[in-house]
Amino acid sequence: MSTDTARPVRIAVDIGGTFTDLQILDARQGIARAWKTPTTPEDPSIGLLRGVGEAAERFGFALSDVGLLLHGTTIATNAVLERRLSRGVLLTTAGFEDVLEINRHVRRDIYGLAPDPFPVLIPRDRRLGVPERLRADGSAERPLDEAAIPALLDRIAALGAECVAVSLLHAYANPAHEQRLAAMIRAARPDLPVSLSSDISPEIREYERTSTTVLNALLVPVVKAYLDRLEARLGEGGFHPLVFLVQSNGGVCSLRMAAEQPARLLLSGPSGGALAAGRLAALLARPNLVAVDMGGTSFDVSVVQEGRVAVITQGEIDRLPVRLPMVEMRTIGAGGGSIAAVDAGGRLTVGPRSAGARPGPVAYGRGGTEPTVTDANLALGRLDPDFFLGGMMKLDMPATRAALEARVGTPLGLSVEQAAEGMLTVTNANLGAAIRLSLFEKGLDPRDFCLLSFGGAGGLHATEVAAELGISEVAFPREPGTLSAYGILFSDLTQDIARSRVMRASPANLAHIAEAIAALRTEADARLAQDGIAPERRRVTIAADMRYHGQAFELLVPWGEVSTPDAGDLAALVEAFHAMHRQRFSYANPGDPVEIVTLRAIATGLLDKPEPGDPPPADRPALKGTRRAFETGAWRDIPVWDREAMTATDTIEGPAIVDEAFATHWITRGWTARLGAAGTLIARHATKGETP
Repeated sequence: MSTDTARPVRIAVDIGGTFTDLQILDARQGIARAWKTPTTPEDPSIGLLRGVGEAAERFGFALSDVGLLLHGTTIATNAVLERRLSRGVLLTTAGFEDVLEINRHVRRDIYGLAPDPFPVLIPRDRRLGVPERLRADGSAERPLDEAAIPALLDRIAALGAECVAVSLLHAYANPAHEQRLAAMIRAARPDLPVSLSSDISPEIREYERTSTTVLNALLVPVVKAYLDRLEARLGEGGFHPLVFLVQSNGGVCSLRMAAEQPARLLLSGPSGGALAAGRLAALLARPNLVAVDMGGTSFDVSVVQEGRVAVITQGEIDRLPVRLPMVEMRTIGAGGGSIAAVDAGGRLTVGPRSAGARPGPVAYGRGGTEPTVTDANLALGRLDPDFFLGGMMKLDMPATRAALEARVGTPLGLSVEQAAEGMLTVTNANLGAAIRLSLFEKGLDPRDFCLLSFGGAGGLHATEVAAELGISEVAFPREPGTLSAYGILFSDLTQDIARSRVMRASPANLAHIAEAIAALRTEADARLAQDGIAPERRRVTIAADMRYHGQAFELLVPWGEVSTPDAGDLAALVEAFHAMHRQRFSYANPGDPVEIVTLRAIATGLLDKPEPGDPPPADRPALKGTRRAFETGAWRDIPVWDREAMTATDTIEGPAIVDEAFATHWITRGWTARLGAAGTLIARHATKGETP
């Protein structure tokens, strides 16, 4: 899929809880530029189109010049978290209607006498049994009783279903019963969306497969309504780009795929940050990065190891398993909008409750009354009340200080400055704990990594969090407040296809393995063709979920572009599994039999990736002056640097503040910072590394 030279502008959009971030790449200028606009939670497409219009006016392009819109969105995530879901019915094999409630019986709080029950999105009266049953090998133990389906359809109508999820026993091995059932439902009710587990997640494990299918079904009407609103607005002002939506795996998909399988969008926006981290790892020659994205409501951690961003085959949202490939990421409720409170025991807490976009922090002047992390940074002088978002928004310092005093300072007997410092200490401890856990669970040492800090709020905390973890280097990419959108700008169209078939990873099964890979490749090629990808721009790689015989979990092992594997290819795959197991769990058992549980094809349609250049430094002094900020127990005059005017010869000595249009960075005492590759600001601890 080549660039439309008649419409040379490409836009990537990441819609967050507080702001909608845009990256605009105009091929005529060869420079990517950033823009931010407040998110409109009532309809995110309003903020998106408004942001595009503002960017067009600011950067001098017409809406008709936009040929490609790559769209990351939290619409699916927020719908699940806020339970704004459709009324659904689940059809499953008779006798298995309670799989969703039985789940895995995982006790997260092992000492809790009254643990919170796991969420169940479809109640018992809307879970209906279908007379049929397949065996694990896909053969029919009980054929589908088609005579019983009309009565089932009447039940669905009486229950007022807006969508239907179908997850029959062992449908991953043979989709015939699900497909026939869907055909009969669609013939009777063509307006009723139907999601099949054999389409959404054709893998073993009934609970996870059913949970994923249910999530998908309940999201179909929600996401379709949003896409309909978006498409209705796309023609305004000559704005009619080709639109792709970002998936949880970091690739993009067509509007058709997004409408049919919206569960693939559940980690849509944050995956862009992980993609950008992978790109920067190569540009900075730093293959080991821990990437942290701190926005208004959340803090996302992803790990780049040896230049690769990890992808997992199962995640969860609000304790609901999602059995789909997604970028591996840990998210906690800690952002600029995280609210501070003092509990009944006199304990200061920060987050996970957030002020969001509306009313937002007290400083925004939109009616917020509870102090947030942004308010704490403003009260300590780290934010300029006259230069927030490059001067687009003025911050209310008097209201911020009053709220901090009333809600935190007075209850704890602290000054406003002490209250704000306490809030940042708690926040930084939470951020450090999330990073530490993300690395320790993989057997990795934080000291071997560079911290890549981005998001609108990340730069204010990065050096202090790094110091707590023993990390001696922090990278602040150019325009960090929109880095997730920057990563989306370079996405490819990606589809994941999986087939579960448990077999020993032995030469005796090479024929079966080759047969499965051939089927995956055929389907991958057909899907890419359906999306209009030319043969020369298609790439298909294979991966395998593998385990030792008797284990209850698998590791995802990449296998490259293998087509017809021989004994040597299989031996290399098994050895890669042993090595991964050893690295993850500190041991391996090379003498034990290894199983392949699921084979996967990653079908990639390569989109053009123009290489943007860096804008020249602004023609003004890099050192702006000083600002009064509270540091090490006293108010001091802190140097303030203009990021956009800096050159490679400038050296920053902490403590210092670095301002740019959509972010502010705090360089802690004892750290030194200079510009590196790709306009990235590299900070190093003065006692632990040489000046960059």
